[in-house]
Amino acid sequence: MRRRDFITLLSGVATVPSLSWPLPARAQQTHKDAAAFPNRTIKIVVPFPAGGPSDVLARLIGQRMSEDWGQPVLIENRVGANTIIGAQAVQKASADGYTMLMAIDSTLTMNQYLYRNLPYDPFNDFVPVTLVAKTMMFMFVNATSDIMTVKDLVAKAKAQPAKLNFGAGTITSKLMGHLMNKALGIDTVLISYNGSAEVTQGLLTRSVDFTYDGPSAAMSLIQGGQFRVLAKFDNRPFPPAPDVPTLQDAAGLPNFDELTVWLGLVAPKGTPMGIVDKLQREVTKILADPAIKAKADAAGLFPVTTTPEEFAAFIRKEAERWAPVAKESGIKYD
Repeated sequence: MRRRDFITLLSGVATVPSLSWPLPARAQQTHKDAAAFPNRTIKIVVPFPAGGPSDVLARLIGQRMSEDWGQPVLIENRVGANTIIGAQAVQKASADGYTMLMAIDSTLTMNQYLYRNLPYDPFNDFVPVTLVAKTMMFMFVNATSDIMTVKDLVAKAKAQPAKLNFGAGTITSKLMGHLMNKALGIDTVLISYNGSAEVTQGLLTRSVDFTYDGPSAAMSLIQGGQFRVLAKFDNRPFPPAPDVPTLQDAAGLPNFDELTVWLGLVAPKGTPMGIVDKLQREVTKILADPAIKAKADAAGLFPVTTTPEEFAAFIRKEAERWAPVAKESGIKYD
C-alpha cells in the first residue's frame, strides 16, 4: 500500500557521486542550481510503514526543513520487498535533489547478497547525502524468562540444541542471529516476523524465547519492566537500562565488532553536488539541534551525521562486512 502525508518542509538535496565512481570536481559545479534550491516540494521516500523508526526520523527532519526553507515536503511510504520498492522509486526519480530515499542498512549493503536479481545497483544508482542515525541493537528476553544473562542463554541453548528460538523482523536482525549462533557456538532457530512491532508482540506473548532488535518498538516495555535486556551491541549509554553490559563483556567476546542498524539519506545518481552538499548541511544542522536529538533519542534512533564522502566510504565498508555473513547464512529471497 502507498500512503502519502504532506509535511511543510523544504530541504536542499545535495548529491554525492556514485560509490564506485570518482567524485566530480566541485570547482566545476556551478552554484546556480544550488542557490535556487529548493523552490518546490521535496519528497522523502520511506520504504517502511508510517510510524516506524525511519518514518519517525524522516518526519522529524522534514518538519524542521519546512520551517527553515518554507517549502512543503512529501513523506511517501513505499512499503514492500525488503525496501526494494522504495529504492526503485528513488532510482527512477529525476536527479534534481527533490527526491531522496531514507535507506536502511539492508537497502544498500545486504540486499545485493540476498537477491539474485536485485533491480537496482546500491553502489551506482544512488549518491549518498548523509548518515542520519545508528540505532542501538539489543538481545532481549521476556522478564518472566528464567534466562537472566547471556551466559544463561548460551548454557540453555547448548543443553537443548535447536530448541530455543529467536524472533527477528529485519534482514539485519536475521543475519545477526546467524552471526551470533556462530560466535557463541549455539544452535538457535529463527522465527521470522515482518518488522519490529511484530517481534515485540512475539516476545511479549512468549512466542519466541529471545530477540535481537532495536529499542524503538519495545521502549515502553523495557521501561515498564516487561522485557529484560541481556546485552547491547555497542558501548553507548542506554538510560532505560543503564547497567546492561555490552555483548563483548556479557558473552566474553572481547574482539566482537560493534553492530548497529543504521539509516541514511541518498538521492538518485546524477544529483548535482552543490545540492547534495546543501541537503547534507541542512540535515546535519537539524539533527544537531538538542530538541530534535532528544526526540530522536527517545524513539531509540540516536542521530549521527557524516559528509557525503564519509557516508560513501561507510556504505562500502559495511557491505564488505556483511557479504560473508549473508553468504554463510544461506538466506535468499528469490
